[in-house]
Amino acid sequence: MPRTTDFPDARRGDAATVLVSPWLVPSAALQRAAADSVLAEWEHLKRPAAMLALTTFLSADGSHVLNYAQWTDDEAHREWARTVRPAAVGRIDATVTGIRRPGLTRYRRHRSHVPEGPGRRPAFLVTPAFSTTGPDAQRALADTVVGTLDREPVPGLLGVHVHLSQDGARVLLYQEWAGASAWRESTGHGASARLRATIGALEGVSPTPAVCAAPAAAGPPTGEHPAVPEARGLPVIPDVPQYRLHASLLNVPAAAAGTTAAGEHFQP
Repeated sequence: MPRTTDFPDARRGDAATVLVSPWLVPSAALQRAAADSVLAEWEHLKRPAAMLALTTFLSADGSHVLNYAQWTDDEAHREWARTVRPAAVGRIDATVTGIRRPGLTRYRRHRSHVPEGPGRRPAFLVTPAFSTTGPDAQRALADTVVGTLDREPVPGLLGVHVHLSQDGARVLLYQEWAGASAWRESTGHGASARLRATIGALEGVSPTPAVCAAPAAAGPPTGEHPAVPEARGLPVIPDVPQYRLHASLLNVPAAAAGTTAAGEHFQP
């Protein structure tokens, strides 16, 4: 499973569950070491076939590493987390001290917007998040985002993959951009501003911090928390998180199962 410098295939049809977990580091100087330690563990572990791919991103503010993992199912991941994860995390913490883990969120990719035309390699990731009052609000937000962007694409936005949390309480907009400048130039005006206003009018949907500061104590063995992290009253990292790709590990090629079309609903 060699490392690559490619963004993950967010639309791959066999990824029935997506696990997103930020790891906060004491200083920006430890970002790469923390990301490398995660990847190194997986490179040396016996990997279950249910684990499809893992990608690590470095936050632009230097505060954390974002882990984006694609699996075929939750049961396989929970078994791995119960039997293998504690020792793996222990080895990582022995190498890079001071990592704090707010916990992972389980998502399923629901819909995507990918503009037509020649494919371009994304260079920048932005992940705005929203709290929702249930599955209906989740789907309404997903349909609004994809429908609006299909009608009025945003320059420099190469793809938006709408991820719905399995508990109905959260939506993550996984946005692939041509670069940081393209994202900055779009913010606050034009099509981006109109989309933001449209989202703001939706019932049961509100912006929420995408990453919260983690408690000092270790979480449950699986690394999960029963509630969305910000609901526990923890301080938050401000602004919409922005990332650059660190590296990806591909365990099972996406071509083995194919991908779904742009804008298509994904039913696991």
